[in-house]
Amino acid sequence: MQQRILHIIDTLHRTGTAQQLKLLARGLMRENFEVHVCALAGGGPVGDELSQAGIPVVALGRRWPADPLTFWRLVRHIKELGPDAVVAWQAAGRAYTAAAARRAGNPRLAVVWRTATANQCPWQRTMDRFVADRADCVVATRPAVRDYCLAQGIAAGKLHVIPSGAETQLRPTCTREQLLEQLGLPENARLIGWAGRLERDCGGKDAIWAADLLKVIRDDAHLLILGDGPYRDRLLRFRRQVEIADKVHFLGDRGDLEQLLPLLDQFWSTGLCTGQPQAVLEAMAAGVPVIAADVPGMRDLIEHETTGYLFAPGHRAGITRWAEHLLNHPDTARQIGAAGRQKIESGFSIKRMMENWRGVFHL
Repeated sequence: MQQRILHIIDTLHRTGTAQQLKLLARGLMRENFEVHVCALAGGGPVGDELSQAGIPVVALGRRWPADPLTFWRLVRHIKELGPDAVVAWQAAGRAYTAAAARRAGNPRLAVVWRTATANQCPWQRTMDRFVADRADCVVATRPAVRDYCLAQGIAAGKLHVIPSGAETQLRPTCTREQLLEQLGLPENARLIGWAGRLERDCGGKDAIWAADLLKVIRDDAHLLILGDGPYRDRLLRFRRQVEIADKVHFLGDRGDLEQLLPLLDQFWSTGLCTGQPQAVLEAMAAGVPVIAADVPGMRDLIEHETTGYLFAPGHRAGITRWAEHLLNHPDTARQIGAAGRQKIESGFSIKRMMENWRGVFHL
């Protein structure tokens, strides 16, 4: 009998969590499960991609952090759909779903934690415990998040560690020459990627500052910023202030990031948030050497000077040092990229992620 799975998330903007939901939903659909997605706040580009893949997406239009109308809409939606299992993502998705599930028939509930939040307020800790108490299983994407959940009093028997996954078989949709022509860059340009939602602690300012340092010693290096968000205008102003508009290019929220990655010379991750950015997984899967801030979770992916490079958070000269090293030593860059790809294939593949999720739901 075909099982019905409902994913609930706050927003389907192009974030790492939304991308993980998309990968899991597509994987379940390929294995003949009936998959549905519900976004509390609204849709977004990832929602459009899910719809194009044949996965029904419903947006409830949440207006406030605590929105009673959205809550009752969610209860009604779960009742009408009658899923065999519900998977809740992001803090709002977890909280609303944990409160609504019992009123909606009490389907099997899994909640996903992708980051460990330090210095939480008491009400946030209380909400996390409430969510965990209502859940049948808690999925942590890395051991450090599991340890955080244990410290919050979540029962060890509920916890499952399922690493995030990334596609490893994607191919570019254009050639490097075509991309350079689109961007109006010379043939000898060296391309550095940075991707993420442009918001607080995203690390975009550090990336622009590092590009300004790199410009002094490498005139051919260009930083491509892929993504959008509320801090875009601030970052554009900062780019003007340091007079580096010719070397830093804002490409916006593009749906072809995975196809562009193989065309890059290296990839930077400068954000200060804990976790494992989806863009880093995808860059490593594409064989692109990664230079990343040494934040919790990144060492699960990157072994310094073996599968990538780590620098102290906020240390812009450290970014520049390793960027120049890779640009000056192409053989080393290829070796690091190949080792990173092997790391993803062995521990963070979509196939392995799906096997772990089947175990959670006994599918």
